[in-house]
Amino acid sequence: MSTDDALLNRAKALRLNGLVEHWDEIAGAPWLAPMLQWEEEERARRSLQRRLRDARIGHFKPMADYDWLWSRRLDRAAVEQLMSLSFMNDATNIVFVGPNGVGKSTLAQNIAYQALIAGHSVLFRSASEMLGELAALDSDTALRRRLHHYAAADVLAIDEVGYLSYSNRHADLLFELVSRRYQARSTIVTTNKPFAAWTEVFPNAACVVSLVDRLVHRSEVISIDGESYRLKEALERAEAQSTQHRSRPASTNEKEHVA
Repeated sequence: MSTDDALLNRAKALRLNGLVEHWDEIAGAPWLAPMLQWEEEERARRSLQRRLRDARIGHFKPMADYDWLWSRRLDRAAVEQLMSLSFMNDATNIVFVGPNGVGKSTLAQNIAYQALIAGHSVLFRSASEMLGELAALDSDTALRRRLHHYAAADVLAIDEVGYLSYSNRHADLLFELVSRRYQARSTIVTTNKPFAAWTEVFPNAACVVSLVDRLVHRSEVISIDGESYRLKEALERAEAQSTQHRSRPASTNEKEHVA
């Protein structure tokens, strides 16, 4: 394929119909290739911004700033392998299990972001937000449409399963969603509860065993143990502020009070 034909195909892919219609008049122009590149880059930038907004991953600490030494137990090699997105090849699920504040959400956000910039569709929601939204729908049509919305994403991240307890209705909705994605698309879950304790999250729900079974059948379960990183950062900020206050020169009023 000639360079001119390649440029024509790019213009068609961009649906620049005016250029395509007058191609014979502009073919070979030195400005044509840079213009097509600018258009492609701008559209890619806008697409990424739109998908970032729709994904709602939120603000997060990048992996370059992640403190691997803080956790007492975390398989760094396994996490770095997940960042390659190879788990998506066979719709493997990811489950981060650990106590509050150890970085489960941060890891999930980083993986979701990697999938997003690689061009995949991503949704990141807290369990309470997503299940509350689904349970509030009073129309079967609206519910089917919303379930399809969550089921169709290449990567669905469900954050903070276990922080609240849910009704049987919520459990059934989560089971339906996991079933729709089962062996088709990857789901990321963060939870502070071991699977044996999910009966506390969904008390009296008959589908809990089946829900867990489908979630973990083809999954990478990453266990994290350690002290709360958020608490560590809070203590460090408090210490820094205290040090700054001690080193600050006393004001005139303070000196007069001491005198």
